[in-house]
Amino acid sequence: MTATRDEDSQPTTRELEPPSRPDLVVQPYDAQQLLIDLEPFAARLLDRHLAIAEEWFPHDYIPYSQGRDFDKEPWTPDQPRLSGVARTAFEVNLLTEDNLPSYHRLIYGMFGKGDGAWINWVGRWTAEEGRHAIVLRDYLTVTRNLDPTALEQSRMAQLEQGYERPTLDPLRGLAYVALQEVATRASHRNTGRYSDDPVADRIMARIATDENLHATFYRDILAAAAESHPSATVEAVVAEILAFEMPGAGIKGFRRKAAQMALAGIYDLRIHREQVVMPLVRKLRLFELTGLSPAAEAARTELGTFLEEMDASARRLEERRERNEARARER
Repeated sequence: MTATRDEDSQPTTRELEPPSRPDLVVQPYDAQQLLIDLEPFAARLLDRHLAIAEEWFPHDYIPYSQGRDFDKEPWTPDQPRLSGVARTAFEVNLLTEDNLPSYHRLIYGMFGKGDGAWINWVGRWTAEEGRHAIVLRDYLTVTRNLDPTALEQSRMAQLEQGYERPTLDPLRGLAYVALQEVATRASHRNTGRYSDDPVADRIMARIATDENLHATFYRDILAAAAESHPSATVEAVVAEILAFEMPGAGIKGFRRKAAQMALAGIYDLRIHREQVVMPLVRKLRLFELTGLSPAAEAARTELGTFLEEMDASARRLEERRERNEARARER
């Protein structure tokens, strides 16, 4: 059966979302010893982070002069200045950041048995991440770009639901956050650019800078793990790449909202593959490591196939976009 024009213009789930194979089993290893072995690296990376991280304050980024009292002038749908897709992206990004209590609990559960630097990093990371929801909510409230009542109701629902992971394995955790921080950075940065609002763009650039520093910590500690525990690291990274989903996946209507963001080029499969997955694969030299266990070799082979499939799906979406743009120009 031949697809109609309307059917052909609509992307499939495979083209919009990273394919997921969450059933890969990782062989057991000594997680407690891993944290002990990596603690000196964590200490050095934390010191590096503290030396280069810039102090900043959310209130410096908010145009408070635009604010009006909601009891005197209630919010109405005609007040937002951002486009519909930009508002959707801001909502997803903010609700994702709102779930910090769950993230802290999980990060502490993964690394809290480590000594010294691990605990200090968890505290510092949490404190820095906390600023992101503050500045985003203040911006959206002051500028009236989102309904503050609906936004608060969504925040309540999101935090009541919380966020969970299938495992607190520290290597799996390091692999996930090394991917997730880069993914969040890309989503924030591209949302700011798409907004066509200099204030929003400045806020998102600031948040993206934080996310980049966090990603660098996790990436480099994971690289140290690959040196001392290569097989376990390969298995963990492959498992997380194959099972990856954004931390905001539990947001009501997330798939629809994520599809809108993908079609707008804010966060799509090509960005995920080229800006999130492949830099980590290259940093860890996953396809060059030698002396791996049979299980790790099998995982690496699976990853190669997976990356090819992801590239093909991303290419189909790009071709579909080109056809849609050509049709729009013909009208």
